[in-house]
Amino acid sequence: MLVLLTSYLFPISYAFLLFPVAALLFTLPFLIVQYRRHGYIHKLRGALLYLFLLYLMNALFLVLLPLPASRHNAPPAAAAWVQWVPLRFVLDIARETGVVADRPSTYWHLLKERAFLQAVFNIFLTVPFGMFLRYYFRAGWRACLLASLGLSLFFEVTQVTGLYGYYDYPYRLFDIDDLLLNTTGGLLGFVAAEWLSSRLPRMDKLDDHLDLTGKRVSYTRRGVALTLDWMLLYPFLALFGAFRSPVAYLIAVFLYFIVLPYATNGRTFGKWVVRIRIAGSAPRLRLREIVLRNGPLYLLLGGLHALYISETFRQFPKIVIAFYAIGLFAVDVWVCLHLLTRLFSRSKKPFHDAIGGTTHIIT
Repeated sequence: MLVLLTSYLFPISYAFLLFPVAALLFTLPFLIVQYRRHGYIHKLRGALLYLFLLYLMNALFLVLLPLPASRHNAPPAAAAWVQWVPLRFVLDIARETGVVADRPSTYWHLLKERAFLQAVFNIFLTVPFGMFLRYYFRAGWRACLLASLGLSLFFEVTQVTGLYGYYDYPYRLFDIDDLLLNTTGGLLGFVAAEWLSSRLPRMDKLDDHLDLTGKRVSYTRRGVALTLDWMLLYPFLALFGAFRSPVAYLIAVFLYFIVLPYATNGRTFGKWVVRIRIAGSAPRLRLREIVLRNGPLYLLLGGLHALYISETFRQFPKIVIAFYAIGLFAVDVWVCLHLLTRLFSRSKKPFHDAIGGTTHIIT
């Protein structure tokens, strides 16, 4: 039992070690979906999704690890790579067991037998999956049955194909009993989730009585929108040679951050995705407001950087380039410190919103 437990702790430790990296990669899609679907981030909903990610990583690592030392691994010792006999694990338990039916004192021997512990592990592996499906995703029992079977089938196919051909030979057996036990575990989790649902808020009721118009637009949300905007805009800047001439940059930025928000009443692509917009003093955003807001930020400050990295600027005397770089660095430091102070102050606007007389609202 100790050896089996140790073999499980090895992949679990790797899952926890790599979880911060996976969570970092997961954060941007998570924020986009939550802002788009619900209009805000609920702490319980977010915590459960990250917990679900951690569970999936643990389940996957428990099934796949340890990996062979080389991709040119040796073929399995067993003649067959697939075990097609249902409930074979029952025969294995009966063959290995030291339990005597009419002697209850021998029942504890089951806790030392590999076949029994392996079967219990395969059941408990997917119990959390069924619980998440019912509580968070509000799935019915049929969907839980199919999803649990599909998850188990994914595990088994991944193993028997040697990570889909990466390894020369399968390094684990495809076992029909694993499909049965994993699916059973998912359904047991579905049943257990009824108890959990009675003690936690209902997921479909979290947004009841919520007034999005009264919620403040966080800087995290604005940062996600800005990230999406530049992910969309950057290929066009590269295509039109923005780093060779600042003129291309200024034209692209003027069209995207001035003309587009004015035409769409304060929206860019990124802001549309996370359901926010720039609002002025009237229901319709004025051209003067968007120019005063985005002009200093993207045209002036961004233009200064575009000029510095352009080939034309490299032709200036080195002393001019040096003083320009020092001045630009000082401006960047001031902007960063200014935005940091505004990040922790809800009552004060950043300089570009203050100049333009604008704010962000949730749509």
